[in-house]
Amino acid sequence: MRDFYDVVIVGGGHNGLVAAGYLAGAGLSTLVVEQQPHTGGAAVSQQVFPGVDARLSRYSYLVSLLPDKIVADLGLSLQLRSRSVASYTPVRRGGRDLGLMIDRPEGAATRAAFAELTGSDAEYEAWREFYGSVSELAAVIAPTLLEPLQSAAAVRQRVDPALWSELVERPLGETIERRFTDDTVRGVVATDGVIGTFARLQDESLLQNRCFLYHLIGNGTGEWRVPVGGMGAVTDALLAAALRAGASIVTDAAVSAIEADGTRAAVTWLGGDGERTVDCSYVLANVAPVVLDRLRGRAAGPTPEGSQLKINLLLSRLPQLKSGDDPRRAFAGTFHIDEDYSQLETAYAEAAAGELPAVPPSEVYCHSLTDPSILSPSLVASGHHTLTVFGVHFPTRLFAQDNEAARAESTRRVLAGLDDYLAEPLDSCIALDANGNPCIESKTPLDIESSVGMPGGHIFHGDLAWPWSDDDTEAGRWGVETDVANLVICGSGARRGGAVSGIPGHNAAQAVLALHP
Repeated sequence: MRDFYDVVIVGGGHNGLVAAGYLAGAGLSTLVVEQQPHTGGAAVSQQVFPGVDARLSRYSYLVSLLPDKIVADLGLSLQLRSRSVASYTPVRRGGRDLGLMIDRPEGAATRAAFAELTGSDAEYEAWREFYGSVSELAAVIAPTLLEPLQSAAAVRQRVDPALWSELVERPLGETIERRFTDDTVRGVVATDGVIGTFARLQDESLLQNRCFLYHLIGNGTGEWRVPVGGMGAVTDALLAAALRAGASIVTDAAVSAIEADGTRAAVTWLGGDGERTVDCSYVLANVAPVVLDRLRGRAAGPTPEGSQLKINLLLSRLPQLKSGDDPRRAFAGTFHIDEDYSQLETAYAEAAAGELPAVPPSEVYCHSLTDPSILSPSLVASGHHTLTVFGVHFPTRLFAQDNEAARAESTRRVLAGLDDYLAEPLDSCIALDANGNPCIESKTPLDIESSVGMPGGHIFHGDLAWPWSDDDTEAGRWGVETDVANLVICGSGARRGGAVSGIPGHNAAQAVLALHP
């Protein structure tokens, strides 16, 4: 007789672990099946460089959308730390090197930085008015993410009609161009609409609007925080919670088939002991929708297209800036490189034409300034720091012909963009590993697909959807349902998916608990 579980969760990434914690905690026998040797998916911390005691958040790196409620419900031992600076943007104007430093919280220094860049207070006032309105929208939407779907009409009734029109009905680019005049300020606003998403700011699909919204609604504040201990600390805490609740975990197990008919289900995988099948009442799929189709023996839709270049570095010291600003402050938040509004649009056009962006927009994050615990005491004492660089508008198609060559050239261009604002060569600051090689690692969308199984390297498993129902047929459901009642999606491909949030895992668990007698 084959083994039986109430629930089998396919995929041990963070959403699968969240679901396991809730379901096992409710008394359901729960099995998590993961193809990697470890759980965590893309939310892991790893020693990337040989002989160097630094544990980098290799793929995902910051946390915003993980609700405090999930942390409390599962009793997670987890610390998320605020950054002292929201963002810094080096700018060259009129032969001068300047820096737009946006503090957290904003104050007189931020106002002065806007005034030095733009020549007046008008742009900063526009900034405050816009983000004040966005925060009101975030406060309305955030609590609904862990509830059954509301209709668009119900959400719209609770927010300012003009803002709804700007962010939900018209392209984000229109709003940015109408509200702001400075090209750099426009770009700083716009970047949240294109991180991990290949879209024009004027795209009529509004894909960029949906991406922008998800970047600004986390816990009702939109703040992106640093997980102490790295991203692996998040999934380590989730794994501990799932095991504490009584869930079983199987790793090194590649699932080959999922069967579900609405009443009974079965999952088959290949592991070290050969092929094994278990029966269950419910299956939760923590895989991309196209992967789920394949596992069910169905024709899969088109492979999603990711759009990013991820570069991990370890520096022996932070480089000095041409602007003269303190690098310990400049790199403490999100460091924008060549992300003016016009530069974002030019890079998109070049990539859409099949060319690597000549001046690629990118963003830099220094985890170790906020959380030095990811480095050994000796590295901290000697002034070492990690840098994560996220290149924008690098769709999968650019790497399809020759991934290795395109990766090398993309990395060169992105780091050259950073170098252009430094008072000393970046190369002189990059640490060496035990073999004498520079501590640099780059990941294209194809590398991410190969490493963690995200089709097309798409970090959201596909295009993001609005976090409410498109029509009345979805209202009251959880946004995780499939065509059969006992098979639900619990990964980033669910409605209200994307990023390290745990929201799809929570909602999939609630959908099952609503059905379970």
